[in-house]
Parts: sequence; structure tokens; C-alpha cells
Amino acid sequence: MESVAEWAAPKASGRRGWLWLIPLPICAAFYFFCGFYTVQPIGALPDGATAIVWRESGEPFFNSADALCLERVGYVSLLCRGMAMGRGPTDRIIVRLPYMDWAYSLSTGGQSFDR
Repeated sequence: MESVAEWAAPKASGRRGWLWLIPLPICAAFYFFCGFYTVQPIGALPDGATAIVWRESGEPFFNSADALCLERVGYVSLLCRGMAMGRGPTDRIIVRLPYMDWAYSLSTGGQSFDR
């Protein structure tokens, strides 16, 4: 007959397999609904910035003003960068973070442009 302590103790082997199911939907929801928007350090914003934003339909997970310029016109110029920053997701920001170069690089396909 089992003692109360043995009966009340959780069985680790049965529950350990289910633990990965808890973060999986959270990570999937973050990937499908959120994204990173990065602004490279420039004169107006010398430290740069990265924000976690709510994504719109068709928007990539990693995005930046320079990535929008590359997508729309094929090159980055000051005029295009300024217009793209004006269309930035300011109303969809969840969290503001310091500049993250890796997120910027992922948004531009590894390319870097003059500040």
C-alpha cells in the first residue's frame, strides 16, 4: 500500500515530457504577431533603437527603415531612409530596446549602410 507521501509526490517522468508544450504556443504567438523594428544609429538618433512591435500583415519578423528601402527601391539613400522612418511603426510599439546590430543585420540581409 502507498504512503501519503508517495501518493502526493509528483511523478517526474510523466510530466517532464509535457513541459515543452507550455512555452511552445507563447513562442509561436510571438513569432506570428510580433517582430523587431531596428533604426540604425544616425545623426538624428545617435544611439539607434530597436523596438518589439505588433506586425502588420506581410511585414517581416526583422524589419528596419533600410530594409524597407531595399525592398521598395533597391538601394538606401537619405531621402528614402527618412521617408521609411516616417512610416515606422510608432503606434504599434510594445517595448523599446537599445540598438541591436544583429537585428539590423538580419533585416537587411547582412548588409550595412552609411550612417
